[in-house]
Amino acid sequence: MIISYKGKQGVFTPAQQRKIESRFDKLGKLLDRHGGADREAHVVLNVERHLSHAEVTIQFGDHPLVGLASDVDQFAALTTAVDKLEKQVLKLRTKWRDTKRVPKHGEYEEEETGAESTGPMAAEVEAEEGNVVKVFHIDQHANRKPMTVEEALIAIGADRDYYVFRDAESNHLLVLLRRRDGHFNLVEA
Repeated sequence: MIISYKGKQGVFTPAQQRKIESRFDKLGKLLDRHGGADREAHVVLNVERHLSHAEVTIQFGDHPLVGLASDVDQFAALTTAVDKLEKQVLKLRTKWRDTKRVPKHGEYEEEETGAESTGPMAAEVEAEEGNVVKVFHIDQHANRKPMTVEEALIAIGADRDYYVFRDAESNHLLVLLRRRDGHFNLVEA
């Protein structure tokens, strides 16, 4: 990472200079996901009375990242500013990673429609009598919003025999079962 200093820079010891360079190298690795070109960091150091101010600016895509810190010691102010930049980079990368996690269309249609298939979501188990029984895996970790019992009654419709949902009031997992006489049983899991 290329570091350009501006302002009143104090004299750093060789050990402090190595530590600063290693911190910027770590920051450069966080910024370069695919081993791209070298980044440039602009460091502005100012001294006002008894405080040293450090401002570190790095361009990351379309986002300028800025770390500001003040301390009595100029080295401490600079390392604090780099720490703040690391936190910003990690937060931005996790934000981008989490927002791009969307399932592709058609990947979960089998579960939603209830259609049976022998795809990777189904496993065959041999029962006691020698019959082969299919066991279908249903994704229980899908992000479903909690709902009330009335909403579950609407969602079960006329074609389903059961409906699993999370209760909005107690946040417990509930199963709504259709009985043979047309009424429903509510089972708390």
